[in-house]
Amino acid sequence: MQITTATGDPATWDDATAAPAAKPRDITIDSMRGLAILMVIGIHSLPQPLTANWSIALDAALRPCVPIFLFASGVMSAGKADIPLGRRLATAIVPYTIAFVAAYAYMALHNASMDHRPHVALARFGLAYVFVYYYVFVYIGCTVALWLLLKLVRASGGGHDNLLTLLVAAIGFGLLTGAYLDPLLAKLDVSPSLIEEVRMRDIPFWFAFLAVGLLVGTFQLNESLKGRKSVLLLGVMVSYAIYASVRLWQIGDAADYDSLAFFAYASLATLALFTVRAASPALAALGSGSYFIYLWHIFIVMALRDHGVFDRFTPAVGSVITFTATTFMIVLVFACVRHVAPAKMLRWIGA
Repeated sequence: MQITTATGDPATWDDATAAPAAKPRDITIDSMRGLAILMVIGIHSLPQPLTANWSIALDAALRPCVPIFLFASGVMSAGKADIPLGRRLATAIVPYTIAFVAAYAYMALHNASMDHRPHVALARFGLAYVFVYYYVFVYIGCTVALWLLLKLVRASGGGHDNLLTLLVAAIGFGLLTGAYLDPLLAKLDVSPSLIEEVRMRDIPFWFAFLAVGLLVGTFQLNESLKGRKSVLLLGVMVSYAIYASVRLWQIGDAADYDSLAFFAYASLATLALFTVRAASPALAALGSGSYFIYLWHIFIVMALRDHGVFDRFTPAVGSVITFTATTFMIVLVFACVRHVAPAKMLRWIGA
């Protein structure tokens, strides 16, 4: 069964009423998204908690997945004076709402002591605090931030100079929040678990990756980077070594997400991937449905975990089995959905 490329990433759904195949897609960007969603599945297939050095190092290697999605959104927004905020939010929230209901039901069935008070359930939904859906919160926050930034550019008279100033300021502000938000919360005696949740939802930090994409797309920086591929690849290897070492040996800011070491590695890895301009029809097909795969693959991962895949095998073998089985099943489901579902349903479920 062939997977056709249609909608899949909310950032490309500029018209929520259009048919899924109505807008042309960038195969390079979709290939990046396809690779990124496989990286997401890879992270979620690792044994939890991460204790073995190999699992920490592999998790570190795969972490640029979210920055790739945000960078792609920035590149695809280049040259636009405005974005259709309502449409983008709707096309992100509707599929998420459907997946949230299913995820909430799954959690309730597996946790008899779960708090079902309405305000708690609403907080879970609003903060995307269920399964691994924090990226929905991040995407919505970054989309609103992009909309506000473009409004500021227009209000300041427009022009590339104003855009450049605001993008550089946004990146700088994101790095500052990444560096100092965690210590501030720790000073206020916030629990480590809550700090981790805040860290995952640090909108200014995540927006820095979207700003890099918008910077590259607007000023065509990929053209100047083409002749520096070897330097970029060297930078990727060095920055990964630093980021992985920081996490392995808990040096300084050893955060998984919002550290300077992570920003350096993820930014360089994303730039290198974009500069190579690899185009794979198979990856592009996955990338075009990355939002659907993101929302629903976790059910397969959780089912495998709940049925003891890591109890029956070594952690490494369990990870390989989980990744292989999850990828195979979610791609099969995705292909079937694309083949049989009507266009409106595809939009509702993010496929």
